[in-house]
Amino acid sequence: MSVVASVLYGREDIRRRIEELGRTITGDYQGRAPVLVSVLKGGSMFLADLVREIRLPISVDYMSISRYGGAAESMGRVRIVKDLDEDIGGRDVLLVEDIVDTGLTLSYLISVLRSRGPVSVEVVALLDKSVRRIAPLDIRYRGFDCPDLFVIGYGLDYGERYRNLPDILAVHDLRALAEDPDVLLPYLIGRPPAPEGAGPEG
Repeated sequence: MSVVASVLYGREDIRRRIEELGRTITGDYQGRAPVLVSVLKGGSMFLADLVREIRLPISVDYMSISRYGGAAESMGRVRIVKDLDEDIGGRDVLLVEDIVDTGLTLSYLISVLRSRGPVSVEVVALLDKSVRRIAPLDIRYRGFDCPDLFVIGYGLDYGERYRNLPDILAVHDLRALAEDPDVLLPYLIGRPPAPEGAGPEG
């Protein structure tokens, strides 16, 4: 049986990188009070950990979007299901994303936010799948440059499952996961399946 998934970024690597991002953002925005905007649902876990590493008087807001068909088909245009509660006019905005791939949707969201008169709009992305980029983007704060793999965990889901994995997994066999969505449950209890052919210890 092939390996369905493996750990791409472990929880300790994620924690350390978020601490580094928090220190950098704290230094870059000294004397200012940025608003961090997250797009529900995937970025919520990253946002929650990131804000605890930023030593500034920040505020937090959320957007929820719905795509028109495929991302390429819509060229990134989305319908805003939940808009911001705060007025970002005259504010520094940090758009917090779990993962960026083609950049089409993110580019559209940036243009929407910039039309509202903020002082600045910058992107904080935990994962940057730059190999899939279509729209040119300037991602100022990047956690990891992600290979072109399907990833789940730490907010990223498969059919709304596995967002609560503490690690980020690369899925190598999507067919196996589709046939048995429970196949990765061992990762949730901290006992990932042993590699094929590995016998018991002792």
